[in-house]
Amino acid sequence: MKMKTIRRTACLIGASLALSACGINSVPTLEEAALADWGDVESAYQRRADLVPNLVATVRAAAGSESEILSNVTNARARATSINITSDDLSDPAEFQRFQDAQNQLTQALGQLRTVVENYPQLQSQARFADLMTQLEGTENRIDVARTRYNESVQAYNTEIRTFPSSIGANIIHGAERMEPFSAAPGAQDAPTVNFDGMGGTAGAGN
Repeated sequence: MKMKTIRRTACLIGASLALSACGINSVPTLEEAALADWGDVESAYQRRADLVPNLVATVRAAAGSESEILSNVTNARARATSINITSDDLSDPAEFQRFQDAQNQLTQALGQLRTVVENYPQLQSQARFADLMTQLEGTENRIDVARTRYNESVQAYNTEIRTFPSSIGANIIHGAERMEPFSAAPGAQDAPTVNFDGMGGTAGAGN
């Protein structure tokens, strides 16, 4: 009787190990990790989007003549926030690229805004503006960290679903699809530079 119990236990352990080796557990575990890191990316981008309206309003009050730049930032924010990407879209290269392009356009628009406000020392000296720019810089750093972690998780997941024997469970049981990572387009991942060297100084300081 004891021998049958031992054999049954051994069979169960063997079956569990076999299933584990086929990616039954590892594939969904890595997928969930990637999705969790994607949530951090979305949160960081949302934080930036929430800062933009206050930043634009503050700049407009002191530099209303720069209406074109302010409109570019506002429109870029609208495009970035209008793209609602789902977990399924993370496996869609075209949709993921559309999301990334929209976020990159907002990054570039904010960079242009930073260049303009350097010519307004009275704006740079405002505590409210300085606070917003500090928050923006911190948010851009969060975005960079979140994207890096997401890319690492995606690389681990994509490798797992393509590697034998996990690829068996990934394809047959889970129907796993490759997730898209962020690509390093020239300048696309550079955070807008925040320079306070000329605060309170002459126009054009920091150039």
